[in-house]
Amino acid sequence: MSVNILDMVLHLDKYLLVLTQNYGIWIYLILFLIIFCETGLVVAPFLPGDSMLFVAGTMAATGSMNVELLGAVLVLAAFCGDNTNYWIGRYLGPKVFSHEKSRFFNHEHLERTHAFYERHGGKTVIFSRFLPVIRTFAPFVAGLGSMSYRKFLLFSLTGGISWIGSFVYLGYYFGNLPFIRDNLSIFMVGIIVMTLLPGGIGILRQKFRPSRQSS
Repeated sequence: MSVNILDMVLHLDKYLLVLTQNYGIWIYLILFLIIFCETGLVVAPFLPGDSMLFVAGTMAATGSMNVELLGAVLVLAAFCGDNTNYWIGRYLGPKVFSHEKSRFFNHEHLERTHAFYERHGGKTVIFSRFLPVIRTFAPFVAGLGSMSYRKFLLFSLTGGISWIGSFVYLGYYFGNLPFIRDNLSIFMVGIIVMTLLPGGIGILRQKFRPSRQSS
């Protein structure tokens, strides 16, 4: 039976409850794989990371999962996913951008990416955690730009702990409040909008910046 993605995102509490009831302790592995794929595979940015973390924390508050174990497993998943994505980018980057005459994939673009991550890479790796889609590509681009792996490890771990911890514990402490529990679908939409908003603002700034400079 096919699953409607929008329905799954808006009713993650029901889906996770069914998974927990059916698979018991294996729910930790399922959640690990979801977070690993969202952060580690550039083909999976559509997975519902933020809302899933919040709902998982909500369920942990009811005793369905252990919140400390949940947090540790998901931080590990995010860290492993980030590192996988980094090394994919680092391995593929020089090969893809090796053609000097290519319009889009030339070595000059690779050098610019490297320079950007040397200046701003730490902030990018950390804050991208809170931006859907962008967090899937940020570690890939960090590897592609040959960001120092030692620096990447530090910022990746910091960002992973901040991202996982904030959403899981928000769900743990506030997800079962009557108002939020009774309006969870609306709250899920709010989380999605809030996490997409910074990226949307950034796109609009980039779009209108040339017109401002030319005036």
